[in-house]
Parts: sequence; structure tokens; C-alpha cells
Amino acid sequence: MNIIKSLLIILIFLSSFPANAARNDNKFDGNIFPIYAGNGSIVPPKTTLKNSLNNKRTSVLFFYLDDSSDSKAMAPVISGLDLLWRENIDIIALTTDELQNEKDFEEPDKPNFYWNGLIPQTIIIDSNGDVIFDKNGMADFGDLNKLIGKSTGIAVNNNSKFTVEAFNEYNSTISEEEEVNTD
Repeated sequence: MNIIKSLLIILIFLSSFPANAARNDNKFDGNIFPIYAGNGSIVPPKTTLKNSLNNKRTSVLFFYLDDSSDSKAMAPVISGLDLLWRENIDIIALTTDELQNEKDFEEPDKPNFYWNGLIPQTIIIDSNGDVIFDKNGMADFGDLNKLIGKSTGIAVNNNSKFTVEAFNEYNSTISEEEEVNTD
């Protein structure tokens, strides 16, 4: 009997399939921020949109789905913004699964007010509550960074070029390259 149990255990381990996660597919791999951006602290959001607007802080709304390849590709960009701006802005990343059945809101302090039904969607709301950026799909990190700098009043080095670099199969980081003036 022990031999049969041992053989069954061995067969179970030998026949198991490896876990596969890939950025370029629409399969659910788990929460995209710890897997693809190396930053699980983005979700759940640390604040609400209502609190962010009441505190007159710049807000970045990011609507996504964990099983969207475009959302997976955008996760490192949002994580990079969190890395650079976490003390000065509020990043509110929301999976749209929970928004699907909610009624349309007429109130600008509700995230559903801004969501257009497509993912990923990145929105920047300045400290006055005005939308200064709204885009579906991939957004350029450098462009977002400049808009946040302008919105917060914090100077951004305009001679820098930011890129998203993968440091392993799953995670990425944002790096800054100074452009050298040869004049």
C-alpha cells in the first residue's frame, strides 16, 4: 500500500505542468503589478479618488484588467510613476471588473465618471480636478512624467529620456538616460 501511495505522489509531481506567465497574452496570471511590474503595493489603492480630489493632489487613474496583454505591458509604466512620484501624487489603479456592473456616475469624485469602457485607460487629473490626460492603450512614460511635473509644479529634467527595461522575464524597471548636448 505504501508503494502505491509513493508511486501516486511521484506521478503527481512528474505530471504537473509548469506555471506559465507571459506579458503578450490575454491569460489571467494573477495580479499584474507584482508579476509584471515588481510592485504589488499599487493595489489596492492607498486612497480614493474622492480623498485625492479633496486633498488637491494630482491623481493618476489607471483602469485595467489582469488578463489583458495591454494592461500587463502598461503595468511597469504605472509602477515607474509610483516609484518617482509616490510622495507627490495619488495613483489609483482599478480593475474594471468591479466597475462593470456599477451605474454611470454623474459625480466627478467617482472613478466610473472617467472610465470610457476600454482598457487600459490612463487618466491624469490635476489638483484642480481637471483632466489633463486621457488615453487608452500604451502611454509614454516620459510624456506622463512631464505632465505630472507640470501639474504638481515640480521641475522635471527635460533632457532625460525614460525607458522601460525588463530585468527578467516578468519584471521591468524604469531607467533614465541623460541626453548629452554636444553644442
